[in-house]
Formats: sequence, structure tokens, C-alpha cells
Amino acid sequence: MNRTIKIASCALIVGIALIWLGVWRTTPATLLSEVDLPDTWSSQKLERDGVSVELELRPLAEDGVLREGEFADVLFRVSDSTSGQPLSGVNPGAWLDPETVAADQAQGRERSCKSRVGVFLKSSIGARPLLDLNSYFLLVMNRDASVSVVDPSVSVGGITSTLSRIDIKQPPMDWVTRKDNKRVFISMPTAGEVAVIDSEQFKLIDSVSAGSQPVRLALQPDERLLWVGNNAAKAEASGVTVIDSQSLKPLKHLATGRGHHEIAFSKDSRYAFVSNRDDGTLSIIDIASLTISKQLKTGSNPLSVAYSPLSQAAYVADGKDGTVTVVDGASLDVRRVIKIKQGLGPMGFSADGRFGIVLNTLENQAAVIDAATDSLIHELDVSAEPYQVVFTKAYAYVRGLASPKVTMVNLSSLGEGRTPISQGFEAGPQAPRLAGDLPLASSLAVSRDDNAVFVVNPVDNTTYFYAEGMNAPMSGYPNRGQVARAAMVIDRSLREVEPGLFGARIKLPDAGRFDVAFLLNQPNIIHCFTALVEPDKSLTRHPGVPKVEFMLDKSTAVLDRPYTVRFRIVQGQQKAQRSGVKDVQVRYFRAPTSRAREVAALEVGNGIYEAPVTLDKQGAWYLHVRAASLGASFDDKTFASVRVLPGDAH
Repeated sequence: MNRTIKIASCALIVGIALIWLGVWRTTPATLLSEVDLPDTWSSQKLERDGVSVELELRPLAEDGVLREGEFADVLFRVSDSTSGQPLSGVNPGAWLDPETVAADQAQGRERSCKSRVGVFLKSSIGARPLLDLNSYFLLVMNRDASVSVVDPSVSVGGITSTLSRIDIKQPPMDWVTRKDNKRVFISMPTAGEVAVIDSEQFKLIDSVSAGSQPVRLALQPDERLLWVGNNAAKAEASGVTVIDSQSLKPLKHLATGRGHHEIAFSKDSRYAFVSNRDDGTLSIIDIASLTISKQLKTGSNPLSVAYSPLSQAAYVADGKDGTVTVVDGASLDVRRVIKIKQGLGPMGFSADGRFGIVLNTLENQAAVIDAATDSLIHELDVSAEPYQVVFTKAYAYVRGLASPKVTMVNLSSLGEGRTPISQGFEAGPQAPRLAGDLPLASSLAVSRDDNAVFVVNPVDNTTYFYAEGMNAPMSGYPNRGQVARAAMVIDRSLREVEPGLFGARIKLPDAGRFDVAFLLNQPNIIHCFTALVEPDKSLTRHPGVPKVEFMLDKSTAVLDRPYTVRFRIVQGQQKAQRSGVKDVQVRYFRAPTSRAREVAALEVGNGIYEAPVTLDKQGAWYLHVRAASLGASFDDKTFASVRVLPGDAH
């Protein structure tokens, strides 16, 4: 078994993990420190089967106390217990959940821990840990003014994995996230703003003024500044707006030229390279002073720009002239013009900067540039009308507008005099162009393991998961009630911050004692450490977030007959029924893609509400409850489903 298998969400890997549990041995262990926790921080160590695992819970609070509602770093140091050598790439799994005293007493501490880890690995919606330190989420950009949050590890009744929806002001066009995945920036051209999403809590935190027609977004390598391409009709408003990514304050607008703008950066964040499609120029901006250092002519119609850290140069693809202009990153002069063919468009470089792939929509090809020699080395046939390209360590993935097929180019097969290897797979039944209204954001999203991709098919409204080495996508995630357009992976898993040290930053839960469950692949180690979170005495206690409890007599309904949705709103551990809410709405839609409808609900007494809904087509209908007065995210994870059948079938 490969030592680098990660805790993943697909059924195959969950199955493997459960096999681990079945053959797990109760090997004697040496626990050096566990239960007696100091008030300020927790450091605990386990030695078993030649491996040393040390847990440190490091609070960010100035007084060094693990306190509810505040942040802390969870750090696991994994090493060889004999030599002390760090064990890199072992990819442990970890979870945090309230301690289970009764289960520990009944089964024994180690057996209880093993059982709980087995439950966590199954990813059951009804038995999730309080904090999953292996998790990742998928954000799906919708055609309307919203973003869906999908948990790929969970399926509710085999139907949906959607956890919640984030509403923004206007329909989105492009997005970008920081390396730590804690903030997502989304351009909204019709609003003239950039939406800012907190991707730890999945909520909108701000909308920032971003000039006229903000379209393309880019974060410079040091992530200090967010750059926004303004596709304004007036020359003085067309260019880029620069925003401080921390304070979210706009710093400056630079009029670079007319037309659409693509943006790239030098590796050291010294220069920004901005293309101006209608003017046929490239603006080179000094980032320290936010002034235009140089304006270069790069063809008739520059459509894309990319930077190679290997050759330290910017590459500008011109669709009309069929050329790629190479701009030296030191002298800021044109050092070469590579002649290819008309129809060039989107371009990107592999992670090491060696190979640049330029898509040609007219020729249905991908041209490959070797940055080591600034020369064209391959022209490959790819999916029809290619328009998007992303890279993993091993492959370049090319998406075509006129075909559901995704082409994979094996990067290790590229090179002068070599024969490139490519293959492909179908991501859905129909070509993306049939959907219309496509944004600039990519429909391809690289997985957290860098060896798989998520592919959105906007026609059948499904996001497909494809793992390298498979013949077809392994699974698909329908986007119920919305229309999917693009995808982005938000990684919440432990990261190897240095050799053998795996960490994650968490927001501490309510006060109490918790188990920190730990799983290692080889050797098979499962262990529950202990954590103590102190109460915040300054907090004013509140009764909790209101919840919805549906009171449906049946899960089926007869087509075209009246149907009334009945539910109660409860709050607190005692589930006190909440009366007097005047703005309760029931939002409902038919799977998979019908337009959502809304109807007002009226209280019929004692915190119980009813709403008549029109279920006028056969199929599965989904019901959600909303009330603005109870908060924007009021119980957005609870829903009910009703299957509508014809009268005779019923």
C-alpha cells in the first residue's frame, strides 16, 4: 500500500481506510503526557511502532490560553522515535470532537477512539466530527448572484452534497483565492464591485468598489495586492484597479489602455504585466510605486499574458497575428517573437515554468512553448474550440467549448524531439457552449492532492470528479436549484509546514474537553489525544441559532393536488418554539435545475408555520426555509424533500 495515501472523500479511499481499521492491532504504546493539561497550552506525545507523534495546541491569544471563539494552531510533529528524523509526506488524518466519557468507559479508551475514527471516515451526514482537519470543500460559481458550497465527502440520501449557498450582490464573472484559502474574491461587473467571501465560515463579509466593469481578478505572488481588470468603454476608466487584500481598500486606478485585460506578475511581485486587447499593447507596472514603467506594442490583438519563473519573462499571445511575444523580466524589452498561427488565446505555464501551453480556438490545437529556449516545440490536437487550461504536477488539462471532452497532456512527455502523449475523458454528455452565459472563471479546478480535477459541465449542471489514472470521472455533484458555471477547491486539511510537521489553524469551539483523534497510514496508528478549551467569561450567552423542524405527514405528494408545507422553528437545547416571525419564506424547486420559487409562510400557532406550495411536475422537490430577520444564514443546511407522483402511481 502506498505510504502517501491521504484521507480523501471518495468511496474507494474510505474503503481502504476501513480496511486499516479492520487490521488495526492494539500494540502497546508509550504515552508520555496526555491528560494533565496546563492552563496555557497543550503538548502531548505518543510513541508506537517506532514512530513518535507529538501534538501541540498553540493558542494565538496573547495570554496563551486555549479559549472558546479564538484561534489556535493544531500541530502534529511526526518523527522516527529512534533517530528523531522527521517523517515527511506521511499525510496523517485528524479530527476534533467532544470527548465521549461513556464510550471510553464502556469500550476502553483505545477501542472507543478506533470506533469513532471509523465513523468519521464514512463521512455520514449524521455523524460528522465537530472539526474535520482533513476536509476540503468545493465552491461552485452559479449563473445567478450566488455561490454554492459543496462537501464532496458527503451525500445526503445519495442526492446532493450541497451544504449552503452564499448570496452576493450581482452575478459573478471571475474569482481568485489566497494560498491559505481563507478569503475568496469575486468580480461582479454589473455592480462595479468585488465581493469578499470568508471561506472559513462561508459567508459574505464585504463588497469593495473596484472601478468600472471589473472582470479579471489576480493576486500578485506575495498576495499583498489584488488586481482587477476594468473592461470599461471609456479609455480613462479602462485598465486596472489595485486593492489592498488585507484592508480591502482600493489604492489606485491605472488607465492602461482599451479592451479586455489579462494580468500576470513577476515571481518577486516587482512588476505587473497587463494586456490591453483593443490597443494591442502590454502595460508594465512597477508595483512598489504603482506607476506604468513601460508600454510595449505586442501585436494587433493580445488575448492573454503569462509569466514563466524559469525564463523570468512574460509571454503575450496575440490572436489576430498568431504570435507570442516574449518580454524579458529584467530589461522589460521584447527579446523574441514566436510565430505560430492565428487563433491563439488563453495560455498558462506548468508549475515549474518550463512548458507554456497556448490554446488555438480556430485550429483546435494547443501549442507548446519551451521556456528554456523560447521556442515552439509541439502543436497538439485537443478538444474542439479549446478555451481553458489548468495544470497539475503531471498533466495539463484542456477544456473545449464545442465538446464535452477534456484533453490531458502528459507533461513528462513534452520536449524537443519527443512525441507528446495525450488522452481524454468525457465530462458530462454535452458541450459547454450549449449552456451560454459562461463566465471568465475556469470550469476546471485542481484537487487539493494535485492529482485530480473537478470539471463543471454547465449544461447538465453537474461537477465531475476525475482522478488521474481512471478511465472516466469517479463521481458527480449535481447543483440543485442553481445553475453551475465554475468551480474552486477550498482546502481545510492539515498541511506539511516543514518536514514532518503537519498543521492547521482552527477556530476553537465552545468551552469543554475534546478528543483530538489522529490517524496514520503506515504504521497503522490511531490515537485520541485530549484538549481543554477554556470558557470566555466576557461572552454574553445566547439561546443558540434558530433551527427548522419539518412536520411533513408524507414524503410523497399527488401531482396537481394542493400541498401544504408544515414546520416549526425551534431554538436552544430545550428546543423552545419560536413564535412571531413575520418574514418566513419557503423556497422550493424541482431537481435538478428548475427555477426556485418562494412563498410566504404564516404562523398557525405556537411557533408552527404553514405555506402552500405548487408542485406541478413529477419528480423530487426540495424545500428550504428562510427568514431575513433571523439572519442571512438562518438554518441554510436544513431541507426537506417531497417526491411528486401521478395520482394512479400514488
